[in-house]
Parts: sequence; structure tokens; C-alpha cells
Amino acid sequence: MTNIAAQIIKYKKSIVVIFMVLTIVSAIAQFFVPINYNMSDYIPEDSPSTKAIEVMEEEFDRTLPNAQVMIRNVSVQEALIYKEWLDEIDGVSNVTWLDDVLDIKIPLEMADASLIEEYYKENNALFSLSVREGDEVTITDAIYELIGEENALIGEAADTAVSQKMAFTETMYAALLLVPIIIIILVLSTTSWVEPLFFLTAIGVSILINLGTNIFIGEISFVTQSVAPVLQLAVSLDYAIFLLHSFAEYRKKTSNPEEAMQLAMKKSFPAIFASAATTFFGFMALTFMQFEIGADLGINLVKGILFSFISVMVFLPALTVLFYKWIDKTEHKPLFPTFKTVGNKVMKVRSISLILVFIIIFPSFLAQQETEFIYGIGEQPESSRLGTDITAIHEVFGKSTPIVLLVPRGDVARELMLEQDLKKVNRVTNVISYNQSVSAVIPPEYLDEAITEQFHSENYSQIILFTNADSEGDVAFEIVETVREIAAGYYGDEYYSLGESASLYDMRTVVLRDNTVVNTLTVIAIAVVLLFTFKSITIPVVLLLTIQAAVWINLSVPYFTDTPLVFVGYLVVSTVQLAATVDYGILFTEDYLENRKELPARQSIVKTLNEKTFSISISAAILSSVGFILWITSSNPIVSSIGLLLGRGALLAFVLVLFFLPALLYLLDKVIGVTTLKARFFREGASK
Repeated sequence: MTNIAAQIIKYKKSIVVIFMVLTIVSAIAQFFVPINYNMSDYIPEDSPSTKAIEVMEEEFDRTLPNAQVMIRNVSVQEALIYKEWLDEIDGVSNVTWLDDVLDIKIPLEMADASLIEEYYKENNALFSLSVREGDEVTITDAIYELIGEENALIGEAADTAVSQKMAFTETMYAALLLVPIIIIILVLSTTSWVEPLFFLTAIGVSILINLGTNIFIGEISFVTQSVAPVLQLAVSLDYAIFLLHSFAEYRKKTSNPEEAMQLAMKKSFPAIFASAATTFFGFMALTFMQFEIGADLGINLVKGILFSFISVMVFLPALTVLFYKWIDKTEHKPLFPTFKTVGNKVMKVRSISLILVFIIIFPSFLAQQETEFIYGIGEQPESSRLGTDITAIHEVFGKSTPIVLLVPRGDVARELMLEQDLKKVNRVTNVISYNQSVSAVIPPEYLDEAITEQFHSENYSQIILFTNADSEGDVAFEIVETVREIAAGYYGDEYYSLGESASLYDMRTVVLRDNTVVNTLTVIAIAVVLLFTFKSITIPVVLLLTIQAAVWINLSVPYFTDTPLVFVGYLVVSTVQLAATVDYGILFTEDYLENRKELPARQSIVKTLNEKTFSISISAAILSSVGFILWITSSNPIVSSIGLLLGRGALLAFVLVLFFLPALLYLLDKVIGVTTLKARFFREGASK
């Protein structure tokens, strides 16, 4: 490390120039990285709903409708005019209405009332249509311009358009709030007015390089776009703080800034490497998710940690040595009080801390497993245009969630029996097919292709059933299971089912499996890193128990408050909180082990608390601020839930590291001494 540090200092100007060029190129490149807002695209290709979508596109040359438009107070003829106008909008296709399922030349009074009310009710017309993926904002804006304020637009396309519109502005808003808060926290923790700018520059450079290199991936998810940069900032800022604090200490011992930096790099490298390694391998576990949005985020966070580590160990030393005089000229007295009395106070309540956590931990573990989850994007705020439109359509037409079945074409009798059974399913309000909407006795060859093409392809018949359930939840998923069981009874594995409910059902199946895999891999990866870092069998258990307890308590809150939790947020935070906040425990335990070589157990813990509480509180304050600001600023339910869980989780981890970890270390002190290689714990009366 000494030789590497010397080379970095020797070529400091070249290093700074290279990093600045890479940053500028990356900052430009990030604007050419496509953002994917469609959650369904991240379901594995071998899942039933994904296969069904492929068959639908091949056989019927169309996708499922992803939007609905309601036009108020129109006659049938006026509704048909609106249908033509909607169909003329560039990017809108497959506009479906009442005239596609029955002959409207026949008086409506003679037709099936339940069928009519799916499309036309109380002089309100409800159209289904497909909006081209990738252009949702432009197309939905054109639809809004056509229908005006008094009518309504809902659906996945509208959700995506809202997410696209808000993603950039909300990210900028979050940054405008976050950067000043972090600067304030860092100013309070340092003795120089400009030193925080060095921290932020080093991590800012790594964030921009990370964002720019996404161009080689092809595209990233909107979750990654919104969350990855701020998570990278929050979890890797500690690396810069470790290095520059060590540099400041060595500046007091040597008058040569270059020598001080080399010594600081050598001294801080193990702590920074251990911190980066636990976070790196923790995030790596996300890449093993079959639900690919986790893998997408995991790859970006892993890249981010790697770039942050390189930036702090290469770019920051070069930058600091070049401009250290700025730090000297802007020195100020410490602005924050020290924690010199916190150690004794914490140790006085150690028994209470242990008892309290052990009482809470078991019910929290059970409760977080029973939380009600949302697998889609979540509910839109009622105050928004989209939220208002959803309410308006539900008030008139009720909740209507379609499930589409594609069955092998040819056996009309079997289709009729299947359709009769589907009608009997609880919460199914209507079944639409060629047999139900036209007639089983009329050969399709005698009818216009425009009528038959929506029901029949070369190989498949399409059956659409409408339910009055939500698109997800226990009831919705039970309907999907029942429908699939009925279809399998008639066609075995030769049928396909698709629709939002079917996709979310498959998503749930995948992510529930992912949850076990990711959490297990995260714990194992971090345990292995801790094992090699501390050369101890006991310490990894102690640290993981401390942080995992904070994770379980955090994730149990939605259960006790009866609040549904977006599952993507749960899965990400259960990994991120563990990977990011274990650093607090590492920092504390490293210092405790050093102090323990010269002091008895209680005194070493008191000394560690007095010296490290401030550093840990700064890290926790930054990570918590990042989380709560994401929660406050984001209108996207997924990003917002990740923010809330992250903010609360960082605070809980800080509290447990401050109170529970010292109590646990004191309780297990003798065991730790025996199970830690070369512990060399101080023993009173022993000769040195």
C-alpha cells in the first residue's frame, strides 16, 4: 500500500485530470441511458405471464390494453366519434369499445345488460386501448388534450407517464434538499469549512462515472435511476471521511502533507476496504434475484461501491494533496459537542438494553414475515390527476380487472364448457369471447374479419373475463389461481393466461423465492467478510445479530401499523440496510478490540463509546437523511417506501449499535477473547 500511495501522490495532477475527464464524459453519457418504467419487463422470461405475452404478440399481433379512457355524458354515436379520435392519436392502437363485442345496430335494450355495462353505463363510455411503450408521456399528454379535465384516463401507461414525468424533477428536488443537509452535517463533524466539499467531490465523481457507465448496460429501471445515486452517496461517504480524518491526524505528526497522506492511506485502507467489502458483497446478493429489477439495482450499486472505493483511494488523495492549503485556510473550531460522557451512561443501562431488544426481536422477526405486501407500483395519491381519474372511473364502472386466456382453437364445445365454469368463479362479472359475444353456432368464416380477429388467431381463441377485484391482493391472486386451475382442467399446459393480475401473481411467486435467496446470501457474504476482517468466530455473529435485529424491527413496523408495504422496497431495504449499516458495528468493534488490548472490558467499551459515537452518529445522520428525503420528495410509491424504510432503518441501526452492541460485547467479552485470533485482551495482573 505504501508504494501504491507514493505513486498516487507522485502523479497527482495526472490523476485529477483523468478523473475530471471521465466525469465529464460520464455526465454526458448518462443522458443517453434509457430508463425502463415497466415493472412487468423484469419478471423472468420463463414465467407463465411473460410467455403468454409473447404468444399474444405473435398470434394476435397486439399487446394487452394498458390504458382506459372514460368519456362522460355521451351518446353511443358520440362515443364512436371519440373512439375514432383516440385511434387517430399517434402511438394509440387497439381501441376497443362496445361496438367490438356486439352489433350496436341492434337496440341496446335487447342485448346483455351486464356486457353493455362493461363499456357503456349512465351515458358514460369506457374505452380500452394500447399505448406504445417508451412514448407514454407524449401519448398520454395527447389523450389528455383530447379528453379535457372532465374525463378520465387510467392504466399502466398512465402510471408510467406519471413516473417518467416525476422521476427527473423529483431526483433534482431530492438532491437540492439533500446536498445542503449533508454539507451541514459534515461541517459540524469537521474543523474546516471546505473539507466537506472534498468529501462530496470524491463521491460525486464516482456517482457520475457510475451513472455514465450504465450506457454499456443498455437500460436501467426507474427504481435504479431514482435510488442508486443517493444510496451510493449515503453508504460510501464514510470512506472519504475515514481517509481525510486520518489525514488530519497525521498532519499533526508530520509537516509534510504528502507524507501525511501516504500514512493516512496506509492506516485507513483496512477500515475502508472492510467497509466497502461488506457493502459490496451485500449488494452483490441482489444480483441473484430472479425478479430482475433487483439485479438491475444490485449491479448499479456494486459498480457504485467499486467506483467510490477507487475514487476515495486514488482521486481523493491526489485532489487533497493538490489543494490541502484550502483546508488549512478555512479551519474553524469544532462546532459540535463531544460525547465524552456517553460511555458511562450507556453502560449503566446495558442490562435494560439487552432485555428490551431480546423481548422485541422475536415478535419483530415474526411480524415482518406477516406484513401485507403490494407487488405492483402501489396506489397513486388521491390528490393527483391520476388518483382523481381512478376514483372517477371506479365510481361509475366499479373496479374491473381483466384476465385473458388463450386456449387452443378448434374445440368449440370445450370452449363453451370452460366459459360456463369461468362465469361461476366468485368475483367474475363477465366473460367475453367469440362464443359469448357472437355465437357458437355461427362459423367465423361467414363474418367480417374485423369482428373475428379479436377473438381468434390462427392457433388460439381469446377469452376475456372481467373481475370486480383489485389487480392484486389475496382476493385477486385467489382468482388467478382458480382461473388457471379451471383452464388447466380443460387444456393442461396448452393454455396461456395474462393480464395485470396474472403478471403480479407471477411477480409475487418470484420475489417470495428471491427474498429467501437474497437474505441468505447477504448474511453469508457479510459473515464471511467479517470473519476474515476480525479473524473471529463470535464477532460476525454479534455484529449480524445487532444489525439484523434493527432490520427486523424496521420491517415489522408496517405489520403493527397495518400498512401494506411495497415488496420491492422491503426486499431492497432488507439487503441495503444490513449491508450499509453493518459499517457502524465494524467501526465500533475495531476500536473496541484495539482498546481491549490495553484496558479491561468495561473501560475499553466506555472509551470506544466516547470516541466513536460521534463518527457513527454522522454516518447514521447522512444515511437517515437520504432515506427520509427520498420518502418526502418522491411521489412514486416504490421509491417513497424505500426511502422511509431506509431512513427509519438507519436510525434503528444507530440506536442498536449505540446501546445493544456494547452490552452484547461486554456480556460475551470472555468468549470473544477466546474465539478471536491474536486477540491479546488485557488482563489485570498479567505482565506485559
